[in-house]
Amino acid sequence: MATTGALERLREANRRAITGLLAGDGPMSRADLARGTGLSRTTISSLVSDLIAGGEVVETADRGRPHKGGSGRPPLLVALSTPRGVVAGVDIGHGHVRVAVADRGGVVLTEETDLLDVDEHGVDALDRAARMVRDGLVAAGVGRDDLHGVGMCVPAPLDRRSARIRTGIMPGWRHLSPGDELHRRLDVPVFADNDANLGALAELGHGAARGMTDVLYVKVASGLGAGIVLGGRLHRGATGIAGEIGHVQVGEDGQVCRCGNRGCLETVVSAPRLLALLQPAYDEELSIESILDLDAHDDAGVRRVLSDAGLSVGRALADLCNSLNPEAILLGGSLGTSPSLALGVRAAVDRYAQPDTAAAVRVVAGQLGDRSEVVGAVSLAIARVAA
Repeated sequence: MATTGALERLREANRRAITGLLAGDGPMSRADLARGTGLSRTTISSLVSDLIAGGEVVETADRGRPHKGGSGRPPLLVALSTPRGVVAGVDIGHGHVRVAVADRGGVVLTEETDLLDVDEHGVDALDRAARMVRDGLVAAGVGRDDLHGVGMCVPAPLDRRSARIRTGIMPGWRHLSPGDELHRRLDVPVFADNDANLGALAELGHGAARGMTDVLYVKVASGLGAGIVLGGRLHRGATGIAGEIGHVQVGEDGQVCRCGNRGCLETVVSAPRLLALLQPAYDEELSIESILDLDAHDDAGVRRVLSDAGLSVGRALADLCNSLNPEAILLGGSLGTSPSLALGVRAAVDRYAQPDTAAAVRVVAGQLGDRSEVVGAVSLAIARVAA
């Protein structure tokens, strides 16, 4: 009898693993579920049948692609049945707060963005985010009791032990635990992670990384960070700060970084640094949008600066590729769509990574642009609520 109970608990845990994966990544084939959970295909088939019979998942009319581009009839996909209620995604950037309210199938019902100096004003940013969530519920025509959870991203590493931000990067958040603070304001579960991790989660479930299992998502914006996906799962590390490639040291005597060290990669390739480097050569005031436009129109100065930045980023990524052997490097953030940046990353990986490793990895722009973090926050909330 005890053995039967233990087996049923294991089976229930495996069912939760499947629904959690579907919540985070969207519709998947049974083969992809087996790879993502580590369970056998026979076990997955049996558990999916149970979940379909219980109304928790459905088979979709859409079909996936054969694994690794193989031939044959594409597999049927399974997806979560859309349960009642909504979730919210909160994207805290260095200069903005973006909030989306979505149903539990991931369909965004309302979305709003406000500009704010977030780094210096942590309490104000949290108050603004809570107010925007409440406003979003009203705009979506749902009540406060329909909100089941909130996913939240912040533009800095979150220590998994203390749930706090490294305060040297965002001084206005000293002594604040972002998830706990937003929970106190909204009285619902809040699940927090850093922006690069949630950008990776979004691209994995809804963007350029769909169907992939080993990916490096690199956000190049006012800072520089990476979200690491291994075996279809986010890899956060022992204390939650895996992927902080912006703080790889590239020069002992370099500029002082906001993290407190000198010569970090972020001091060389962040968006503000590149704008400052380019501005003296141009009469008009430059912005990220204008340098991307100049890059698209083959401006020699912009192409040189962005390709050099890509080389610097790619040099750091090449070592990571040698260790992790990813399928793709996805470039996100405000500069992620730059062709010159991508060419520089590609050239550095080809030069510095082991040849077979370099040949296996693609360098591509993410598909979700500046919405990737809020989409990832929604996905995180759905996955955690479902689990």
